[in-house]
Amino acid sequence: MARRLVLFDLGGVLFTPSPLGIFGRYEASLALPRNFLQNVIVGAGPDGPYARAMRGEIAVSQLVSELEEDCKKFAASSGASLPEKFSVPQVFEDIMTQGKLNTAILQAAVALRSNGFTTCVLTNNWIDDGPQRHIMALTLSLLRRHFDLVIESCRVGLKKPDPRIYEYALGVLKAKPQEVIFLDDVGANLKPAREMGIATILFKDTDAALKELQDLCGIQLLGREETLPIACDPVNVTHGYVPIKPGVQLHFVEMGNGPVVCLCHGFPESWFSWRYQIPALAEAGFRVLALDMKGYGDSTAPPDIEEYSQEEICKDLVVFLDKLGISQAVFIGHDWGGAVVWNMSLFYPERVRAVAGLNTPYKPANPKVDVMEMIKAQPLLDYQLYFQEPGVAESELEKDLSRTFRIVIRSIRKEDHLPVPLNSTNVRERGGLLAGLPEDPPPSQILAGADLQFFIQQYKKFGFRRPLNWYRNMRANWLWSLSAKGRKILVPALMVTAGKDFILHPNLSKGMEEWIPQLTRGHIEECGHWTQTERAAALNKILINWLEDVHDNSLLQKISKL
Repeated sequence: MARRLVLFDLGGVLFTPSPLGIFGRYEASLALPRNFLQNVIVGAGPDGPYARAMRGEIAVSQLVSELEEDCKKFAASSGASLPEKFSVPQVFEDIMTQGKLNTAILQAAVALRSNGFTTCVLTNNWIDDGPQRHIMALTLSLLRRHFDLVIESCRVGLKKPDPRIYEYALGVLKAKPQEVIFLDDVGANLKPAREMGIATILFKDTDAALKELQDLCGIQLLGREETLPIACDPVNVTHGYVPIKPGVQLHFVEMGNGPVVCLCHGFPESWFSWRYQIPALAEAGFRVLALDMKGYGDSTAPPDIEEYSQEEICKDLVVFLDKLGISQAVFIGHDWGGAVVWNMSLFYPERVRAVAGLNTPYKPANPKVDVMEMIKAQPLLDYQLYFQEPGVAESELEKDLSRTFRIVIRSIRKEDHLPVPLNSTNVRERGGLLAGLPEDPPPSQILAGADLQFFIQQYKKFGFRRPLNWYRNMRANWLWSLSAKGRKILVPALMVTAGKDFILHPNLSKGMEEWIPQLTRGHIEECGHWTQTERAAALNKILINWLEDVHDNSLLQKISKL
């Protein structure tokens, strides 16, 4: 019978070091006898405070108090005295603050789940009413996002190695023992599971455990290419709507709790372009608001061209923040969204905690050259001239939405190349952006299946008129930018460049430090234009590291991220 379900222990497998490991470190720091704490816990038997806490009969605050007394009695009975600094509360604080999620194991669990396996956390755990309970909350919230089920001993009244907890898990998961693999770092916990017919892996080393797991399940877990982070599902995420003014409403998706991060997408995209960033940033300790930018998706707005100038869009974002009661936010933008966030930091710096541009660099407006003349002088920008006449590009792009997105949103990977590549030059002469390209292009590796269908449904609502209107405000945007001549962006900033974006090439970002003194840089060489989906994991790492530096908040660093 094929294995189709994997159980993971928490403390010692997914979260390291284990409580026993923390006990050992603490004992060594105070020169206590080795295994002192474990001997106290075992000596108290099945009705001792630790066992009762694991079964949910008492919470951690009572466990700590009773265990402290047991330690004193145990020391006295053995003719020893505890050091003055001895503190059980400190031990439990160390368990929470010194531990971190084992990213490699978590990524393996994600890979298994994406390959059709059911994944479950099976942990001996306590009800946490202690001062570090926020860390437990963050941990469990993350686990419930990435696993099909989390079974805590304190919630079911059974603890490992009691065989009944394995029977309970099998019943809930509707699985037979021969279908299950179980990883735990305690041999005594594995023994009854193995006797039931469950395949077991004693966890001592991450790579060794992954090798065993890989062999048992037949899925490559070691030496994998960059693992794609978990994406949020449009159906199972919180949606919000903010009325801005008559006829204008901004739609957003929200996840997480903490400092606010607003994600602003580009053309032709959607809030869904951030699907791999939203959970990761939320799990890193941020409140993430991913907007449908004005005129996209469920963000309604009139068709009037002037509604889509950068000045109007930034004014709308200020109202958006006001109506949500948000004084400041970090703004992260890609493509046109990048232009928006740079302008927010230039014109409304009091509302911007920090700013990050993906692919889109910041350059002050040049008063000596009319922006339309500048565009005409650059062959790569001919598509922007093609977009100027209302109705022309709309007709082409809306004709077959599936074809449009399969051509436009593709990665730089060799296997994702089209026989005739998309070309932004000579677009007007060729008769359209998609002219000469395949009528039925192969699926895109970064926008296929249900993701592609979501894009299609979003653009069926209002088409391309409003998104294209963003391009029809070039001169208005230029004139507005000129009103800030000589002004610098002084908020903390990040510029992420992509080595293979041939429109927004990294070279365009040269010299940004002159105008943005607090600029940090990130770079992903093997990446094209669609950074959020093409290199999601690499981007998430850059963003989270920068956000943690900006906020300098140790709480945000308690959990290792995917």
